[in-house]
Amino acid sequence: MAQSMLLYWSSGSPPCWRVMIALEEKQLQGYKHKHLSFDKNEHKCEEVKALNPRVQVPTFKHGDIVVNESFAACLYLESAFKSQGTRLIPDDPAEQALVYQRMFETNNLQQKMYDVAFYEWYVPEGERHESALKRNKESLIAELKLWDGYLEEMGKGSYLAGKNFTMADVVCFPVIAFFPRLHCPPERCPRLMEYYKMLKDRPSIKASWPPHWLEKPEGQDMLKNL
Repeated sequence: MAQSMLLYWSSGSPPCWRVMIALEEKQLQGYKHKHLSFDKNEHKCEEVKALNPRVQVPTFKHGDIVVNESFAACLYLESAFKSQGTRLIPDDPAEQALVYQRMFETNNLQQKMYDVAFYEWYVPEGERHESALKRNKESLIAELKLWDGYLEEMGKGSYLAGKNFTMADVVCFPVIAFFPRLHCPPERCPRLMEYYKMLKDRPSIKASWPPHWLEKPEGQDMLKNL
């Protein structure tokens, strides 16, 4: 079944990484894939353009089905292979609601992290302001406190939506992994860092770890002054 799948992806992209974790959790190893370099702009290639009008990665194809949004691809894999591998969406409506909430809240954490870590990349030099960066940092600090609070409430050793590994962890872990890599002070999010250490050696995560992170385990210190 995996042989009829094709994933276009780039190393270090949280959206790409979450789809790869989902594929591993659903025991779909052996899928075809093409690793495209952001630095060389390879993700803007004609192959991707033919499948994805946004010309972005991940771009995922399974037979005739094309899914070009990472959350949608992950949910598609869970739906299509529900009885295979790890069950990522629980049946209980209340438990399901929490999984979905944490999944979609991940967008807030990711954007606020990007707004600080990649501020100089996103904002042209003439438009940068220390006051704007300060606001971005304050917003990210508040967001991290929120997530730390979620884990505190869940109790030690908990996953993001309870005692089981779920789709919330699949989609959010690749974002959380940026914080230690970019030298975020651990005291800003101690519970998130405990969670990171608990999950980083999970087989699906290790198998899909960004190749360039393996080559250079130490990232830039973009979050050290948070």
